[in-house]
Amino acid sequence: MIKRNKLFGSQTRVTFCLPRDTPPGTVSVVGCFNGWEPGRHELVTRRDGTRTVTVKLGPGEHRFRYLATGGVWLDDESADQVDDRGSTILL
Repeated sequence: MIKRNKLFGSQTRVTFCLPRDTPPGTVSVVGCFNGWEPGRHELVTRRDGTRTVTVKLGPGEHRFRYLATGGVWLDDESADQVDDRGSTILL
């Protein structure tokens, strides 16, 4: 799931959220906004059991995927677009 909160100016706070154990292990969100660098935006477990990470993004098209332990790549069906190259959010 993706949550968006508009900030002052042109920035948007985007929170990427996954269930507790799906997929199991460590998960990062990697995308054009972090140079597709694994581990830079690792999801953290919250008290309610979900795992989240929040980033500030400017306007435009932002492509991303989730990378889980063992090299498992996942897309987010709640993204604005999902295709064979991954997920996209439009801000």
